[in-house]
Amino acid sequence: MSSRSRPPRSGRLLPWIRLAALILLAGPLAIIVAFRFVPPPVTPLMLIRLAEGHAMHRHWVAYGRMSPALADAVIASEDNLFCEETLGFDFKALRGQIEAWSDGDRPRGASTITTQTVKNLLLWPGRDPVRKLVEAWLTPQLALLWPKRRILEMYLNIVEFGPGIYGAEAAAQSFFRKRAADLSPHEAALLASVLPLPLAWSAVSPDPHIRHRAFVIEQRVAQIRPLLTCAR
Repeated sequence: MSSRSRPPRSGRLLPWIRLAALILLAGPLAIIVAFRFVPPPVTPLMLIRLAEGHAMHRHWVAYGRMSPALADAVIASEDNLFCEETLGFDFKALRGQIEAWSDGDRPRGASTITTQTVKNLLLWPGRDPVRKLVEAWLTPQLALLWPKRRILEMYLNIVEFGPGIYGAEAAAQSFFRKRAADLSPHEAALLASVLPLPLAWSAVSPDPHIRHRAFVIEQRVAQIRPLLTCAR
């Protein structure tokens, strides 16, 4: 075949570009649909922690086999409006962060339990713009396809509670020598209090800062209890 009759390089690449775009768009959606019904075998964060030398302790349990106090404490600590949010975002908090950025202040973030579930399930840790954009793209898909209780169930089973400790059952057994179903409200508040920095903060040996966070979380649970209907 003469060079004159060959299709241009861009024409030969176009099918591959379309295939790559289809995989990027449909691949995560297929994974989100699948994980609505089955537990994930592993998450990116777990693999990263393994590479860093941490162990991996995890044991999936159904949402109904966790103490209701744990979901209450996590919502009170991480995302007060979780049950009322649409598309997985707290739009009021987002507006506040945009205003802070426009005023020259450093935004503190406006993550929700849904965005954190997306991050923990599908993405890598960090605050780089690429990860945040992908997170923003995937969050509404998960929010629309999963009920609130499934989001809570997934989050509470894969979130990092300590070095190499993932999920409520592993945390309850490691820290309190009991099942997640038997956690007291105070123990649940201690677990929720370490979520921002699970590699540095300890629920089993809480310092005064963690004890104070747990106390505040318990108080907040009582204040927002009417907003916790989706957790039941």
